[in-house]
Amino acid sequence: MALTTEAKANLVNQYQTGKGDTGSSAVQIALLSTNIQLLTEHFKEHPHDHHSKRGLLGKVSQRRRLMRYLKRTDNQNYQALIQKLNLRDRT
Repeated sequence: MALTTEAKANLVNQYQTGKGDTGSSAVQIALLSTNIQLLTEHFKEHPHDHHSKRGLLGKVSQRRRLMRYLKRTDNQNYQALIQKLNLRDRT
């Protein structure tokens, strides 16, 4: 259910804007999106896991805030990111 270290490193390398970039909005959104996908799969098997569902809602909210920030500050990067991650533009 958790994101492995290797998978996390691959995501960071794929979405980083420069060498050593691990905290940019694009990297954080990619990591949150992967975690959200993993939790969604988890809930298909465990629909009564309400504690994890609260964590999922927190991750969705955090990703939404980061996406809103990225759209406001760097719209071109935002558009490229939502296409790459196959997300909808909801803001």
